[in-house]
Amino acid sequence: MSTFRGSYTVMVTPFDEALHVDEARLRTFVDWQIDNGVQGLIPLGSTGEFLSLTRDERRQVASAVVDQAHGRVPVIVGTAAEWTDEAVSLSREAEELGADGVMVVPPYYSSPTEDELFVHYRKIGEALSIPVMVYNNPNTANVDLRAAFVARLSEIDNVSYIKESSGSVSRTMDIIRLCGDRMTVFAGYDAWESYRVGAQGYVSVFSNIAPGLSTELFNVTVDQDNGEAGRQIYHRILPLLQALSGDLYVSATKAALSMIGQPVGVPRPPRLPLPAEKMVSLKQVLDEMGLLPEA
Repeated sequence: MSTFRGSYTVMVTPFDEALHVDEARLRTFVDWQIDNGVQGLIPLGSTGEFLSLTRDERRQVASAVVDQAHGRVPVIVGTAAEWTDEAVSLSREAEELGADGVMVVPPYYSSPTEDELFVHYRKIGEALSIPVMVYNNPNTANVDLRAAFVARLSEIDNVSYIKESSGSVSRTMDIIRLCGDRMTVFAGYDAWESYRVGAQGYVSVFSNIAPGLSTELFNVTVDQDNGEAGRQIYHRILPLLQALSGDLYVSATKAALSMIGQPVGVPRPPRLPLPAEKMVSLKQVLDEMGLLPEA
């Protein structure tokens, strides 16, 4: 079974001018990420606009990323769906395509009970021989996977990772305490703080733009166990994290990529391109971080 650690980019999905999936650009982006030190890739997460893609497009994206990565780094495919059977089908498809794992946010509209969620994840876990990363994001999924319930989920075979995005570092501590080595925590927010209390990875939006810097934060803080040096890297990153935060994070990430010479198009509606006034401040952040290409 694969072991996942480190900084994993939750990838954008490139679109062309007609807002079709730009597979050629996607493959180029995979190579650029790997060449710049990313430790893992996660297509079809929220940043990848999975809810704005057709079923065929989701397969296309997953297949292209797995094929282009070609085993150089792990690929965890987002396979979330509101209907359990569809989530199982998407997850099986990801495994058949060669994914190393799947990431599954809870059903995001039906507000399921914990018993319903347990059955949902159990059916996914039982259908696979690759790891399942549970994704806790109560701000968008209308469901909060509490630490005690995560411990219950960790008893399911293959359910062995969690992206923890509740915004509570103490939640990370509680999950580690209750689950032990049955569940590895990846931070969704507060990467440095989460590393310091035991998280072993980061599902990183900003590493779309600066994969090497996100990996450096992990290597220094976790592998080298140098909290102070890691904190200094984190403070350098914070302005970019803040610029990408909020409801416009997909638009901001795609705008930033265009600014640094890695254009991936604009989001699909209902998302709109980043407003001009926010473009100015984002460009200033990138300039101050030294991420803009030289003129």
